[in-house]
Amino acid sequence: MKSVPHTTHAMRFAQAADELRHHAPRLRLKPEAPITGWVDGAWWPLSLDLTVELPSLLPTLTARLGRIERVTYHLAAWPPTPRRLRSGDEHGDVRLEGFRSPHAATLTVIGVGARRRLTLLVIPPDADPDLAHHALLTAARRGNDDTVDTLLAALDEDTAVQRWEVEGGRIPTQAEPVDA
Repeated sequence: MKSVPHTTHAMRFAQAADELRHHAPRLRLKPEAPITGWVDGAWWPLSLDLTVELPSLLPTLTARLGRIERVTYHLAAWPPTPRRLRSGDEHGDVRLEGFRSPHAATLTVIGVGARRRLTLLVIPPDADPDLAHHALLTAARRGNDDTVDTLLAALDEDTAVQRWEVEGGRIPTQAEPVDA
């Protein structure tokens, strides 16, 4: 008689949490409202290959922008990319345009007629999942006006801990007096 591996409730919970983290949404947008801040939301791609990543991102953004005409990005932040991306639908191709002027950690998606656009903070694919999730939520918070550099600093664990401590989150040790 073969023995079946025993799976505890805690193990099942940990597996479910890991699966949820793996399938968690990797795009967050600010609510449609008057424009505030430097970015309109954040995107956490799985890789730095725009031709692989954009086909899953762009259909989601058409609800906000309508038909998408082009995507602009920083040339040094992404590997060489073709000038056009086949959309595979009746809307036609999307132009991909690399520049040196935008912040390297942003990507701008522009609808037809350039009347509607979204600038997204791009979270590095290898970012810590908990810090990346926090950055996604922060960048998409209504009224958030943090700069791109401030949002990126939250992805650095040491910086995040320092910020937490400066904002009052530090717990004093036994040797330190507690202000009353």
